[in-house]
Amino acid sequence: MTRDIVTSDSSLAPSPDIVGGHTLSMFVNNKPGVLMRICQVFARRAYNLDSVVVSRGRDPQFSRLTLGISGDPAGLEQIIKQCNKLIDVIHCFEHDERESVTRELALVKVLIDPGDRAEVLQILEHFGAKTVDLGASSIIAMIYGNSEKVDAAVHLLSKFDIVETVRTGKVVMARGEAST
Repeated sequence: MTRDIVTSDSSLAPSPDIVGGHTLSMFVNNKPGVLMRICQVFARRAYNLDSVVVSRGRDPQFSRLTLGISGDPAGLEQIIKQCNKLIDVIHCFEHDERESVTRELALVKVLIDPGDRAEVLQILEHFGAKTVDLGASSIIAMIYGNSEKVDAAVHLLSKFDIVETVRTGKVVMARGEAST
């Protein structure tokens, strides 16, 4: 049994005209308000930000912004152009999964009976997850990889009592010598 909030409202299900699984990378000036202006561009085009990861660059004057997005596929190219026109955006582009490495991390807390401990640990081992906290009645696992791998691990663990799940969102880096 999971304690995550679940809704039966079918209006929240993705419609067939929604594009999902796209990852955008932006290099931006590290200034207050930049993220808000970028989010407004997405909101005006009815795009949903599925994940947002921001970190300071090697030069603290700049930040790297990675967005997992979903929305109307017809507007994806236009939204990238609009983001590139923002003053504080150095560059914005979509990453193709064949030409980049995309990873996500999740912490999952599972309540377990002593009889279930071995099965939970076996699932975690199969996915290359790490046990970061092991108590008498709970385990906190760190699962990392692409989104599908994290989803699959959480799905298998859902037959146990998942108390909490926290995910980082996507981080991405271009393969080879291309810059991100």
